[in-house]
Amino acid sequence: MKQGKFARIVVVVVVAGLLAGMSSMARADDVARAKNEAGVGLATAVANLFYIPAKIGYALIGGVTGGLGYLLTGGNMEVAQRVWVSSFGGDYIISQQQLKGNEPLRFSGSADPDM
Repeated sequence: MKQGKFARIVVVVVVAGLLAGMSSMARADDVARAKNEAGVGLATAVANLFYIPAKIGYALIGGVTGGLGYLLTGGNMEVAQRVWVSSFGGDYIISQQQLKGNEPLRFSGSADPDM
């Protein structure tokens, strides 16, 4: 009788130990995942510090160039729009999904709606 009671206690202690170990492994995975996400977030913020000014500069230069193209071609709006669509279109910020490679990053726009 005592052996049966002892065996039950051993089983309960072993199961509790296994569950505790699994719980700590889950917490370790959560910590690793949180660190990874924090790293991606920080990398995205730093990348945008450089990307956003470059994109805005590109758009501004494209705006002026498209306007000059319009004037120099005698009011040909198609010339100006080609430059404007390319320079004004695209992404103005980098998202975490783009940084991870899950979504495309488009610096310039496209007249093709499928792009």
